[in-house]
Amino acid sequence: QVQLAESGGGSVQAGGSLRLSCAASETDSSYYMGWFRQAPGLEREWVAAIFTNFGTTRYADSVKGRFTISQDRAKNTLYLQMDSLKPEDTAMYYCADNTHGYTDYQSAKDYTFWGQGTQVTVSS
Repeated sequence: QVQLAESGGGSVQAGGSLRLSCAASETDSSYYMGWFRQAPGLEREWVAAIFTNFGTTRYADSVKGRFTISQDRAKNTLYLQMDSLKPEDTAMYYCADNTHGYTDYQSAKDYTFWGQGTQVTVSS
């Protein structure tokens, strides 16, 4: 059982930045970790993923060039640096961990463990 805890959310104005953190109880069994977001009334949306053993990253088109996913394996911590934030980035952000194997990193159902989420609100 892997425990995940997000932090770093908050309220910012458009154009601002936030850095989300996700502390994991362990990452030794991780194949990849990801960030998802969910706005009220919408489905959970994949944002970014990192293949934990290689450091390879992937991004949704909506955040490419603005968000950066990274990890500190020594601290078992996942990060999401969010720059040039837009009002449409407003959502609850979740980190997730896949310990099953290399499947579909964009699919929420392919992640094994989830954090409780941290709210990000971007005002215009």
